[in-house]
Amino acid sequence: MTRVDIPPPTVGAAESHALRVLVIGLNYTPETTGISPYTSAFARGLAQRGIAVSALTSHPHYPEWKIHSGYGRWTSTEVIDAVPVTRLRHYVPASPGGVNRLVSELSFGLRLLFARWGRPDVVVMVSPALFSTAIGMLRARLSLNRPLVNVWVQDIYSLGITETGMGNGPVAKFITWVEKTTLKAAAGVVVIHDRFGEHLSRRLGVDPESIEVVRNWTHLDPGAPTDVAATRARHGWADDETVVLHAGNMGVKQGLENVVHAARLADEQNRLVRFVLLGNGSQRDELQELGATIVRLQFIGSLDDAGFQDALSAADVLLVNEKPGVSEMAVPSKLTSYFNAARPVIGATDPEGLTASEIEAAEGGRIVRAGAPQALLDAALALGSDPELARTLGANGFRYRTEVLGEAAAIDRFAGWLGTLMARSSTRR
Repeated sequence: MTRVDIPPPTVGAAESHALRVLVIGLNYTPETTGISPYTSAFARGLAQRGIAVSALTSHPHYPEWKIHSGYGRWTSTEVIDAVPVTRLRHYVPASPGGVNRLVSELSFGLRLLFARWGRPDVVVMVSPALFSTAIGMLRARLSLNRPLVNVWVQDIYSLGITETGMGNGPVAKFITWVEKTTLKAAAGVVVIHDRFGEHLSRRLGVDPESIEVVRNWTHLDPGAPTDVAATRARHGWADDETVVLHAGNMGVKQGLENVVHAARLADEQNRLVRFVLLGNGSQRDELQELGATIVRLQFIGSLDDAGFQDALSAADVLLVNEKPGVSEMAVPSKLTSYFNAARPVIGATDPEGLTASEIEAAEGGRIVRAGAPQALLDAALALGSDPELARTLGANGFRYRTEVLGEAAAIDRFAGWLGTLMARSSTRR
């Protein structure tokens, strides 16, 4: 990543190109987890293809929910990988649940409402965050040049609220209405899975002709071979124990108390297994308190890309854990990194949900029921005791990453879709 601080010009000021694109999203590099790697790589990829692209985002704060050192001015502008990036200060709550999360999104949306956008032909808004996207949609409709708006749906917000139990009744209906209204107002909608597209058209009334599927890609390149012994020694992992690693955000939808309970069972049964939670998030402190006395449970803070890849490659099993009831709201971004590491994956999730379908499509792991710690422990021990099966599943996942989850092809498809939107608009005019 190349970062150069520059004076704050109008966002989007660049040479004249056939297509001018403004990318708006709450998360951007140097954040290393969640949606940020995809938003950043997408903008960089457009710039590499000769498109005049700029980005409007917040200051980096995820998953710690604390603005990173060196950032935090009201408005700042820098160039990252040839993309002018303008950052807007917004409310970052220490505890991001419920009302605090809503206020955070609304505050970013209000900054978008009054920020300089330049004169883009197309605006790509990344959702979540839904409410800032809705305000951004209003701003786009009020702009004199009326840019075309594409919404890039990474999570289905209304499903997330109901599946995680964070809202129901009038709250769920209101959020569904906001999401439906916002997406139907867009010229185009990009989703990351076919089942997302089906839900938007069937449940939210979005025109199927305005929906395009572009799969999330592996944002990590195949790295140099990992020194597994050195990495395991660095993290205190014994050679004879099965290391089960969950990497990424520690939030509500991950339901990671299930992993804590599995580690407690491993202690009680004296099993040679270690459960590792790598990363950060709103639930980390609670999880650490819950597992304070558990020997076979370890927490590791966020790592840089090289350290992250080494940790994945040195673990024996990689874990996706989801809260019971979460099935359709999201495809975990960590799966692309897991497949890149060529390690077997356990999905502790709804067997009929999106995560399970992705692991099964890759033939890259095993599925156990969400919220079943003994089943999780048993699956980990089974993979740890069968190295040949583990190698086969890991190789299958890596092949899926190579053949299906390529970055260049995904960004080419996205760029082509934006061109299609422009052509449709010209025809209608």
